[in-house]
Amino acid sequence: MALGNTIKSVRDIMRKDAGVDGDAQRVSQLVWMIFLKVFDAMEQERGAEDENYKSPLPKEIRWQNWATNPEGITGDELLDFVNNKLFKTLKNLELDENSDKRGYIIKQVFEDAYNYMKNGILVRQVINKINELDFTTTEDRHMFNDIYETILKELQSAGSAGEFYTPRPVTQFIVDMINPKLGDIVLDPACGTGGFLISVLNHLKKSIKNIENEKILEKTLRGIEKKPLPHLLCMTNMILHDIEVPNIRHDNSLSRPIIDYTDKDKVNVVVTNPPFGGAEEEGIENNFPSEFRTRETADLFLILIMKLLRDDGKCGIVLPDGFLFGEGVKTRIKEKLLSEFNLHTIVRLPNGVFNPYTGIRTNLLFFEKGAPTKEVWYFEHPLPEGYKTYNKTKPMRHEEFELEKHWWNNRDDEKFKQHCWKVSLADIQKKNYNLDINNPNKPEAEKELSKEEIIGRIEKNMKRTNAMQIYEKLLEMRITESERAEIREKLKVLYENLGRRKELHSLERK
Repeated sequence: MALGNTIKSVRDIMRKDAGVDGDAQRVSQLVWMIFLKVFDAMEQERGAEDENYKSPLPKEIRWQNWATNPEGITGDELLDFVNNKLFKTLKNLELDENSDKRGYIIKQVFEDAYNYMKNGILVRQVINKINELDFTTTEDRHMFNDIYETILKELQSAGSAGEFYTPRPVTQFIVDMINPKLGDIVLDPACGTGGFLISVLNHLKKSIKNIENEKILEKTLRGIEKKPLPHLLCMTNMILHDIEVPNIRHDNSLSRPIIDYTDKDKVNVVVTNPPFGGAEEEGIENNFPSEFRTRETADLFLILIMKLLRDDGKCGIVLPDGFLFGEGVKTRIKEKLLSEFNLHTIVRLPNGVFNPYTGIRTNLLFFEKGAPTKEVWYFEHPLPEGYKTYNKTKPMRHEEFELEKHWWNNRDDEKFKQHCWKVSLADIQKKNYNLDINNPNKPEAEKELSKEEIIGRIEKNMKRTNAMQIYEKLLEMRITESERAEIREKLKVLYENLGRRKELHSLERK
């Protein structure tokens, strides 16, 4: 049965169950079941290779012993087994220092997992559908990428995917430009479902020559994720990419006082897209030096990364425009970044890269530890021809970054001039570390307008322009939040004077 049809069938069955409330719960239910199926496939392979292999799980709760028989236990008996035997055993596995590491993985994964389904007959139907997938075959293993993308789309409709998902072309481009080598300790401290880590695996494929290389990769690839569902997805994804014991911690990277980190915690490479636009729980900021205390999550992650990088360590990170022009704590963070690290490149992404999760414009920052910044190169990533923005039907594609890849080691080549420019440290310091510097080489028709020019055009076209259209256009432009707020207030005054109260009311609700 086709993979898409299997997942659709599972979705339809779960919708009949009174215990599963909405997309998020349905996805969570599906993922823990798939994880156990995947883990069982891995154990079967291991057992075939090594007759002395001993599972960390008690015999009666291994997937192959309770789930694979389509005529097996069902109804209330199955529901009782899942709730009172399976989950209780997985959550309370007895482990010690000599236990198989896989046991710790299982226990960690099921720490926050939950069975939402209330109908044992429907549980059996779902299990039988999942058993149509054979994760011992290379084809179905590779097809998990399709399941993975499907699940992420489901999370999107559940309204919670933005913090989990970075477009694959972005993760692969960052990893390819950072260019980690086999043996480098690579960390994503906010790894979500593992997009960056899978991109590292893809990047290092050619370096894997033998089992010893595989062990090195498994040991040096690290992630941390605080939310249970993306953590579970990440673990499943890594196992299906032949990382048998994923080094993915279920934790909040920011919850440990930064002063407690030592040299043994340091890494060679960080690639990450930390959550932005949100605030951390109260008290987390106290884990950081007083001059850098903030509740803004992305800022705290950047401080942590600067602490964790070894000498000559490299980082590729996604950050919003707000970090570039932000003041106060952000200014102090940028001053530290430029004085202790070489921030050599900022790739400015166009509007819509993270649609439909957020319309916030973003940037890819690349820096290295060891020398201060002397100048920053900027590259403005162009939208493909015919695109006004990215969306579901027009997503970002891998080949778009070929332009940046050709430019990367040929920065003075005239053919790239309209996309790139460089700014000296002295000029950045004159701007009080404002890194929000627009492209001076754009064709005149494409240049961003200043605040004064925007207000002038609004006043000139008031009678034929809708206030909300203007405001929505402002959201797409690269201007600071304070400038945007100032223009918004000016709009309100202008429309009040024209007596267009309906539009004014719409604007006031924004």
